[in-house]
Amino acid sequence: MMLDVRDIHAFYGKSHILQGVSLTVGDGETVTLLGRNGAGKSTTLKSIAGVVPAARGTIVFKGEPTAKLAAHKIAARGVCFVPEHRGIFRLLTVEENLRLGARKDSPWQLADIYRIFPRLKERRANGGGQLSGGEQQMLAIGRALMNHPRLLMLDEPVEGLAPVIVEEIVAQLKLIKQAGVAILLVEQNLEVCTQLADRHTIIEQGRIVYEGSNAAFAADDTIKDRYLGVGVV
Repeated sequence: MMLDVRDIHAFYGKSHILQGVSLTVGDGETVTLLGRNGAGKSTTLKSIAGVVPAARGTIVFKGEPTAKLAAHKIAARGVCFVPEHRGIFRLLTVEENLRLGARKDSPWQLADIYRIFPRLKERRANGGGQLSGGEQQMLAIGRALMNHPRLLMLDEPVEGLAPVIVEEIVAQLKLIKQAGVAILLVEQNLEVCTQLADRHTIIEQGRIVYEGSNAAFAADDTIKDRYLGVGVV
């Protein structure tokens, strides 16, 4: 098992956000974490990444407990988190952004990133702030790959993007999945989720309330209506 999260609790001040979240991600598996706004999706990713430390519970990554580790040490073990705001450096060029994430032992080098994201190759001398929203998302994912992720966690990677760009990013994520990278995906676009995922989990009020295969989830409109609303994740 790549990732095993058990009964984690997390707080923002006195607000009890995660109230016993448990989920797993297998080697090379893509799992979604779905739920309404405020359900705890982003906080779950941040807790796994060590950005919002879990107050209770266990997080085991590749057989090693990580809940008490600092965020940079978790990242060094191969847990790469691409946040919703992307976190690119706007004044640095595309190539400079990518090189900042590079690790010597990573199988992902610049040539690999440019092969998967040809737009980035075309704009490699442009500043991060000169890119479109979709190109910035590609850059954020590409930089994470340069850090040799075993688990890639993505928070709303296609939010607000044009349909043609969404299709492009989905195709690129499929290539990353085929390369064996496990993915934990938070996303509102259910069509994107069902194209990419092996399994789906749903969180509500800080607790996991559903887990099912991609086929079972796609066929179950009752679950989608009950926990996600009509077309809302």
